Amino acid sequence: MAEGNWLLIWSVTLLAHTAHSCPEKCLCHKASKTADCKNRGFTEIPARLPPEIQILQLQNNRIWRINQNAFTATPLLKILDLSNNSISSVALGAFQKLRYLQVLNLTRNLIHYIENKTFSFLPHLKELDLSSNSIIRLPETFGNSTGNITLLSVKHNKLQKMERILLESLPNLKVVLFKDNPWQCNCNIFGMKLWLESFLYRGGISDGIICSAPGVRKGKDLLKVPYELFGACALRAAPMPPASSHQWPGSEQRAWPKHGPHGEPGDGGRGGCEPKARPRPVSLRHAIATVVITGVVCGVVCLMMLAAAVYGCAYAAITARYHKEHLGPVRQHGTPEEKEPFESSMA
Repeated sequence: MAEGNWLLIWSVTLLAHTAHSCPEKCLCHKASKTADCKNRGFTEIPARLPPEIQILQLQNNRIWRINQNAFTATPLLKILDLSNNSISSVALGAFQKLRYLQVLNLTRNLIHYIENKTFSFLPHLKELDLSSNSIIRLPETFGNSTGNITLLSVKHNKLQKMERILLESLPNLKVVLFKDNPWQCNCNIFGMKLWLESFLYRGGISDGIICSAPGVRKGKDLLKVPYELFGACALRAAPMPPASSHQWPGSEQRAWPKHGPHGEPGDGGRGGCEPKARPRPVSLRHAIATVVITGVVCGVVCLMMLAAAVYGCAYAAITARYHKEHLGPVRQHGTPEEKEPFESSMA
């Protein structure tokens, strides 16, 4: 009986030790609650990580995918470094158990897409680094409870635009990095331009957006491209209803404009974007504006001159009337002092 109890105690102890042990290739530091698994040749998230760790270093491995619930065993993580791996896809819900995560580094991987709500249920996330991947599209939202992100880096990717609604879903953003992306400075990026101007006005920090296309704007700062150069995006025709033999006279199919987020015109589709048909040349618009402004200024000056002339005429008339009514009788009859010598001489 004693031997059976001893065997049971030894088994439970061994199981507990195994469950809380460090993976074979990693170094775990209890004092700092860190698991150092970098440069170990891992191709997936290692198992049997200590549940109490708060920092997990997995950079410089060959991890190619993050499966759903990959971090269920480490719910207390605050810093997760997955940089310089071969990650090409991130499963929905991969990070959903990491409610205390503050820093997520996914830089230098092979990610092409980020799906909607990939980073859901990360209420404490503050820094998200997606730089140096091959991302060509970002979603309209990173997920629920991601509003506390203060730093977002998407530099060195293949982004041509970002949805304004995504940026507006991050109200606490302080730093955003856009550098080295092939930004298409056409109508589809107009909402992003408006957001960036407001963000910088509120004290935000950004490295700016440099246009890659179209050719006339290549190399220019998006913020320096005038508003008037952003024409309305081409409209897509509404789908035609099934043919019917009964149709009201004069009825025609119309293509109604689609609106992007917040009522912005011009994001009717994800395809190409063309300015509205036959816009006036920029030089002509500038000339018309100059003529209008000059006319207004000249009109104001003329009105001021006319007012001055009226004032002068009125002042002269009042002065003349004053002299006529008050000084005329004095000059005609003279004062008593002036009359007395004349009368004495006559005597």
